[in-house]
Amino acid sequence: MSSAIFINLPVQDPKASGEFFTKIGFAPDEEFTGGDVVSVLIGENIRVFLVTEAFFRQASRREVADTATHAEVELAVQVESRACVNEIADAAAAAGGEAAGEHEEPGVMYSRGFRDLDGHLWNVFSMNATS
Repeated sequence: MSSAIFINLPVQDPKASGEFFTKIGFAPDEEFTGGDVVSVLIGENIRVFLVTEAFFRQASRREVADTATHAEVELAVQVESRACVNEIADAAAAAGGEAAGEHEEPGVMYSRGFRDLDGHLWNVFSMNATS
């Protein structure tokens, strides 16, 4: 079983992207930040490495997806409450992100999506979201 998750996302400007994620409540992670990488913590053992597109191309040996026209991945993050979902999604919009829909299954789940500064799709959700 895994003990940690490291997600690598190609971005235009790692510093600006790091600031965006800090504004929406993710924690800066200086331990893995430097050079072409800015790291943020989104959970106890879950890190997102915001890397330059050149770094990502070299590491993946693939072209970077154009997020304006293609979906590469949807990153889903579970939080504890409906209020927390709204807090993060509202902060993302205020920090320059783009709203990407809302979904509710009463008594089961509530979610809101957003695209970050580089167009990566995020979905923040809460299960049994009644408050």
